[in-house]
Amino acid sequence: MFGKLFGRGGDGPGADPHALPAPRRGNGVHRLRALGDRRVLALVEAADTGDWEGVKEALAPFDLGRDHQVLGQLTDIDGLQDWIGRAVEEDKEHRALALLISGARHIAWGWEARTAARAVHVTQEQWRVFRERLQIAERQLLEAAELRPDWITPWRQLLTSARGMSLGSAIAETRRDAGLRRDPLDAEIHVEWLSQLQPRWGGEPGEALEFARAAFAAAPDGHRLGCVVAMAYIEEWVESDDGACLQQPRIRTELRQAAERSILHHAYERRLGWQGDYNIFAMALSLAGSSTASNVFRELEGAYTEWPWTYMSEPQKAYARFRKAF
Repeated sequence: MFGKLFGRGGDGPGADPHALPAPRRGNGVHRLRALGDRRVLALVEAADTGDWEGVKEALAPFDLGRDHQVLGQLTDIDGLQDWIGRAVEEDKEHRALALLISGARHIAWGWEARTAARAVHVTQEQWRVFRERLQIAERQLLEAAELRPDWITPWRQLLTSARGMSLGSAIAETRRDAGLRRDPLDAEIHVEWLSQLQPRWGGEPGEALEFARAAFAAAPDGHRLGCVVAMAYIEEWVESDDGACLQQPRIRTELRQAAERSILHHAYERRLGWQGDYNIFAMALSLAGSSTASNVFRELEGAYTEWPWTYMSEPQKAYARFRKAF
């Protein structure tokens, strides 16, 4: 049933008319395109060709001020920054929307210049370009947030730029709180704050996991905030020099319980982009050596999302390897 309802297509009763068909692969693994949705694919294709009118039309079913996943599909489009500025200046009616998209793209574009290298390996020129792009993002996102005070996505993006520009804990906390006032259970704000709490960004060991546990404890059963616990453990693995650091019985138990109370709970709602939640748990459970990973991989039916597997070398191969192991 899940295959027809959630992102696998099909033409039987209850089939999702918007689902993209999964490409056939020999090992059954396929990268999820456009959140597995035809409407999102139309949006991405319009943005890829610089068709602002097409972008606005394709956005009609979505609320970009709250939908982090759909916004994320736009931010990685190479070349979007070359034309979105015209929309910012010329389309007064939709200025906030254009500012949001442009600001989010400039953050991603800035990180492309900086690369994922450790700070000591980033050149002065890379830092200069990185900061220039993030400064543009800051101006645009703050204006978007002012124009649309109900939106939450600008605040999640501003958390990222604050971290990149080392604006300090007071500013970061203010932005976190601004986002959570609009939705106290927003998973993306929580995951972004996890990054802020990592030792590589000035946090204390164990601080992120404590934050994740408290957040999930306050969430109702079936809420996707369980992903924050899974991401906290993935981040611990990233920070550790021990590749087997998660393979402890207590960690396996906590991750299994988090999965059972969130994505595997009957109250969990498979909204657009649900495969990303499952991929987070698939990676965390796999690293912990938990047999619950098999349940998660089975529901995914080979649908792979780059995040959070990009923490590994050859991410898709890592996904396929763990999927086969469980």
